[in-house]
Amino acid sequence: MIMPFESALPDIAWPAAVSGRGMASLSILFQLERTQWWPAERLRDGQQAQLRRLLDHAARHVPFYRRRLGKVADADGDAFWQAWRELPLLTRQDVQRAGDDLLSRSLPDGHGELTEVHTSGSTGKPVRALRSDLWLLMWSAVTVREHLWHGRDFSAKLAAIRDSTKGKALHPAGERLDNWGFSTADIFRTGPSVSLNITTPVDDQLEWLSREEPDYLLTHPTMLDRLIRRSVELGLRPKRLRQVLTISEILAPGLRELCSAEWDARVVDTYSTRETGYLALQCPDTDHYHLQSETALVELLGPDGRPCAPGEIGRVIVTPLHNLAMPLVRYDVGDHAEVGDPCPCGRGLPAIRRILGRRQNLLRTAEGERWPLLSSDDIGKLLTLAPIRQYQFAQTHPDRIEVRLLTARPLTDQEARGVVGWARAKFGGEFRIDLAFPAELSRTASGKFEDFVCLL
Repeated sequence: MIMPFESALPDIAWPAAVSGRGMASLSILFQLERTQWWPAERLRDGQQAQLRRLLDHAARHVPFYRRRLGKVADADGDAFWQAWRELPLLTRQDVQRAGDDLLSRSLPDGHGELTEVHTSGSTGKPVRALRSDLWLLMWSAVTVREHLWHGRDFSAKLAAIRDSTKGKALHPAGERLDNWGFSTADIFRTGPSVSLNITTPVDDQLEWLSREEPDYLLTHPTMLDRLIRRSVELGLRPKRLRQVLTISEILAPGLRELCSAEWDARVVDTYSTRETGYLALQCPDTDHYHLQSETALVELLGPDGRPCAPGEIGRVIVTPLHNLAMPLVRYDVGDHAEVGDPCPCGRGLPAIRRILGRRQNLLRTAEGERWPLLSSDDIGKLLTLAPIRQYQFAQTHPDRIEVRLLTARPLTDQEARGVVGWARAKFGGEFRIDLAFPAELSRTASGKFEDFVCLL
């Protein structure tokens, strides 16, 4: 089969003459195909070369960094990384306070126009960021890399349930495009894509999916969980679905297995943030993640500030390598992740075993903070106790946890006691457990949902 490249010239089918923007993406993809197999040391050398350019630009053109970077850009080899680790971390509060002082006063030729984005503010500290066309080109190349890694058929139909913008992609019609979006369509001929607002009631989402019959679905993990469980109750499932692409939230334990068992589809997860872009893609051969070392330096740091070893959990610190419009040097995104062992697939890109979420969502106890890890066994036991369609746990006081439930019907006294007993066993006897039954469990402005929140 001829690779379905999209030719920009009429009457030229093969070899295709790809458009200028698509050709630029292809040139990066050509390099990414090779660099993914580089050993870790060679990848670090490449990162150092780009970091030196980024730091030199920031020191000369970004007011915030003029006295912050020291002489790290002048160092080389091991001395560079030693000086790098001595640089202060950049917090969300730093970004807020710096304002326009974080913006470059001059951009090199070829970096293009700027676009502005805002984070959802789920940490309580929303961030404004500027990104260049050059940054967007790198983002597009990694988007296509992810499709290629997971062997997707570009002629198929892609559905997305993710946008929460009021009035956009409303049921029953949703919205429709002739392609998968510019990142992919600049290079390949693709099938159509369809989208539906994520605030649509779950029964209407299932009806839409059954009517559209996509081959691939892009959505948030908590939305996928609700869709699968409701589809089992209704006996209604998308029949052609091959993969579900999950984004934006932490992937709960057991969801991969649930999707495979009920929908016969594999879950492929991606780790990214709006202000920094792609951080890690799921490996094509395993369920863990590969850091995208060509576009961002990601550090996982322990409480003492040292790099974590495999099996250790650390803060996620990110430096996008190509956004000279608004450099974020050693930016603390607020997440934690666990370092993985080298991947058996042979890629030199460092591995993350799992992503654990934000610091404010740690359970706070008299002894300190700990992860409220919800295993597949935990959730499986909870769901056998009552007809639960969606759940959320909120630490509302130092000694109180509220279990928020959406249920198919009112719980019996026995079911309610069972849920309370489960929560006491899970979170500890020192907590009072309250049950709450809201009409809906709200999402952030960007459509995200978290199954555990700490409100202290």
